[in-house]
Amino acid sequence: MRLTTMTDYAMRLLMYVGRHPDRLCTISEIAHAYDISEPHLMKITHRLAQRGWIETVRGKNGGMRLGRPPEDIILGAVLRDTENDLDLVECFATGSRCTLSGYCGLTGIIEGALQKFMDHLDGYTLADILPEHAGCGPARSEHMIKLVNIK
Repeated sequence: MRLTTMTDYAMRLLMYVGRHPDRLCTISEIAHAYDISEPHLMKITHRLAQRGWIETVRGKNGGMRLGRPPEDIILGAVLRDTENDLDLVECFATGSRCTLSGYCGLTGIIEGALQKFMDHLDGYTLADILPEHAGCGPARSEHMIKLVNIK
Protein backbone atom coordinates (compact mmCIF):
# COMPACT_ATOMS: atom_id res chain seq x y z
CA MET A 1 0.00 0.00 0.00
CA ARG A 2 1.21 3.45 -0.84
CA LEU A 3 -0.34 6.64 0.45
CA THR A 4 -1.07 9.41 -2.03
CA THR A 5 0.98 12.56 -2.32
CA MET A 6 -2.05 14.44 -1.03
CA THR A 7 -1.91 12.58 2.28
CA ASP A 8 1.85 13.01 2.52
CA TYR A 9 1.60 16.76 1.93
CA ALA A 10 -1.41 17.09 4.26
CA MET A 11 0.59 15.51 7.08
CA ARG A 12 3.55 17.77 6.34
CA LEU A 13 1.31 20.83 6.34
CA LEU A 14 -0.27 19.87 9.67
CA MET A 15 3.15 19.25 11.20
CA TYR A 16 4.45 22.59 9.97
CA VAL A 17 1.46 24.53 11.25
CA GLY A 18 1.52 22.54 14.49
CA ARG A 19 5.14 23.59 15.07
CA HIS A 20 4.12 27.26 14.82
CA PRO A 21 1.10 27.61 17.13
CA ASP A 22 1.96 31.23 17.96
CA ARG A 23 1.32 32.61 14.45
CA LEU A 24 -0.43 32.14 11.14
CA CYS A 25 1.48 30.14 8.52
CA THR A 26 1.20 30.81 4.79
CA ILE A 27 0.91 28.47 1.85
CA SER A 28 3.96 30.13 0.36
CA GLU A 29 6.23 29.46 3.33
CA ILE A 30 5.08 25.84 3.68
CA ALA A 31 5.48 25.26 -0.07
CA HIS A 32 8.99 26.68 0.13
CA ALA A 33 9.89 24.66 3.24
CA TYR A 34 8.90 21.34 1.64
CA ASP A 35 9.51 22.19 -2.05
CA ILE A 36 5.84 21.67 -2.94
CA SER A 37 4.01 23.61 -5.65
CA GLU A 38 1.78 26.33 -4.22
CA PRO A 39 -1.26 25.42 -6.37
CA HIS A 40 -1.06 21.81 -5.17
CA LEU A 41 -0.71 22.90 -1.56
CA MET A 42 -3.62 25.31 -2.00
CA LYS A 43 -5.92 22.38 -2.89
CA ILE A 44 -4.75 20.47 0.17
CA THR A 45 -5.19 23.52 2.39
CA HIS A 46 -8.73 23.94 1.09
CA ARG A 47 -9.60 20.31 1.83
CA LEU A 48 -8.08 20.38 5.32
CA ALA A 49 -9.97 23.60 6.08
CA GLN A 50 -13.26 22.10 4.84
CA ARG A 51 -12.79 19.19 7.21
CA GLY A 52 -11.88 21.44 10.16
CA TRP A 53 -8.28 20.26 10.56
CA ILE A 54 -7.07 23.83 9.97
CA GLU A 55 -8.56 27.31 10.06
CA THR A 56 -7.73 29.83 7.37
CA VAL A 57 -7.68 33.61 7.59
CA ARG A 58 -7.97 35.55 4.34
CA GLY A 59 -6.30 38.81 3.49
CA LYS A 60 -2.92 40.47 3.45
CA ASN A 61 -1.90 39.18 6.88
CA GLY A 62 -3.80 35.92 6.49
CA GLY A 63 -2.65 32.37 6.73
CA MET A 64 -3.60 29.20 8.54
CA ARG A 65 -3.47 27.62 11.97
CA LEU A 66 -4.64 24.34 13.40
CA GLY A 67 -8.40 24.04 13.70
CA ARG A 68 -8.13 22.05 16.91
CA PRO A 69 -5.41 21.16 19.42
CA PRO A 70 -2.73 18.78 18.08
CA GLU A 71 -3.73 16.11 20.60
CA ASP A 72 -7.23 16.10 19.04
CA ILE A 73 -6.01 15.55 15.47
CA ILE A 74 -6.02 11.78 15.01
CA LEU A 75 -3.71 10.66 12.22
CA GLY A 76 -6.02 7.88 11.04
CA ALA A 77 -8.88 10.36 10.67
CA VAL A 78 -6.71 12.71 8.61
CA LEU A 79 -5.68 9.81 6.39
CA ARG A 80 -9.33 8.80 5.85
CA ASP A 81 -10.13 12.40 4.87
CA THR A 82 -7.27 12.73 2.39
CA GLU A 83 -7.13 9.29 0.77
CA ASN A 84 -9.61 8.90 -2.06
CA ASP A 85 -9.25 5.15 -2.38
CA LEU A 86 -8.52 2.69 0.41
CA ASP A 87 -9.69 -0.23 -1.73
CA LEU A 88 -6.51 -2.30 -1.62
CA VAL A 89 -7.86 -4.94 -3.97
CA GLU A 90 -10.52 -4.84 -6.69
CA CYS A 91 -13.11 -6.74 -4.68
CA PHE A 92 -13.25 -3.92 -2.10
CA ALA A 93 -14.49 -1.49 -4.74
CA THR A 94 -18.15 -0.85 -5.51
CA GLY A 95 -19.17 -2.70 -8.66
CA SER A 96 -16.30 -5.19 -8.47
CA ARG A 97 -16.28 -7.81 -11.20
CA CYS A 98 -13.89 -10.19 -9.46
CA THR A 99 -14.83 -13.76 -10.36
CA LEU A 100 -13.66 -14.93 -6.94
CA SER A 101 -16.05 -12.68 -4.96
CA GLY A 102 -17.95 -14.55 -2.32
CA TYR A 103 -15.57 -17.49 -1.93
CA CYS A 104 -12.07 -16.00 -1.74
CA GLY A 105 -10.32 -16.16 1.63
CA LEU A 106 -7.82 -13.44 0.73
CA THR A 107 -10.38 -10.62 0.94
CA GLY A 108 -10.93 -11.03 4.68
CA ILE A 109 -7.21 -11.21 5.37
CA ILE A 110 -6.45 -8.03 3.44
CA GLU A 111 -9.45 -6.29 4.99
CA GLY A 112 -8.15 -7.25 8.45
CA ALA A 113 -4.68 -5.94 7.62
CA LEU A 114 -6.12 -2.61 6.47
CA GLN A 115 -8.18 -2.37 9.66
CA LYS A 116 -5.09 -3.00 11.82
CA PHE A 117 -3.20 -0.34 9.86
CA MET A 118 -5.98 2.18 10.43
CA ASP A 119 -6.36 1.19 14.09
CA HIS A 120 -2.63 1.77 14.54
CA LEU A 121 -2.84 5.25 13.01
CA ASP A 122 -5.91 5.98 15.14
CA GLY A 123 -3.69 5.46 18.18
CA TYR A 124 -1.57 8.51 17.31
CA THR A 125 -2.26 12.22 17.09
CA LEU A 126 -0.49 15.16 15.54
CA ALA A 127 0.92 15.93 18.99
CA ASP A 128 2.75 12.59 18.90
CA ILE A 129 4.72 13.51 15.80
CA LEU A 130 5.56 17.11 16.64
CA PRO A 131 8.98 17.87 18.13
CA GLU A 132 9.07 18.49 21.88
CA HIS A 133 9.90 22.17 21.50
CA ALA A 134 6.53 22.77 19.83
CA GLY A 135 4.95 22.38 23.26
CA CYS A 136 3.09 19.22 22.39
CA GLY A 137 5.11 16.60 24.25
CA PRO A 138 7.56 14.02 22.92
CA ALA A 139 6.92 12.09 19.75
CA ARG A 140 5.74 8.56 20.58
CA SER A 141 7.16 6.97 17.48
CA GLU A 142 9.92 7.76 15.03
CA HIS A 143 8.09 5.50 12.57
CA MET A 144 5.25 8.01 12.31
CA ILE A 145 7.66 10.74 11.25
CA LYS A 146 8.96 8.45 8.52
CA LEU A 147 5.33 7.90 7.41
CA VAL A 148 5.04 11.47 6.22
CA ASN A 149 8.44 11.36 4.47
CA ILE A 150 9.78 14.69 5.66
CA LYS A 151 12.52 16.10 3.48
